[in-house]
Amino acid sequence: MSTPNGSNPTDPAASDRTPLESELAAALVQALNLDLKAEEIDPSASLFNEGLGLDSIDVLELALEVSQRYGFQLRADDENNHAIFQSLRTLAAHVAQHRTR
Repeated sequence: MSTPNGSNPTDPAASDRTPLESELAAALVQALNLDLKAEEIDPSASLFNEGLGLDSIDVLELALEVSQRYGFQLRADDENNHAIFQSLRTLAAHVAQHRTR
């Protein structure tokens, strides 16, 4: 069974995720009202384009959600945003480094 992001929810890569990646996947689905389950998001798949297909407005909403949940500010003018929001895995790594709660 393939999902909108092209991953297979029974694929070992999709199940090989950290608790923080799972938490962020659930937050992403809830905050953006995505029509898929958090478990269906491949942690290494792109959040943009052929991956989840997020746009800049989605990223702003996701950044706000992350800021509220984890107690640090993601800035729109951060030159590293493309790398931070490349995938669920890269976002989780950034959150793990900077979270205050």
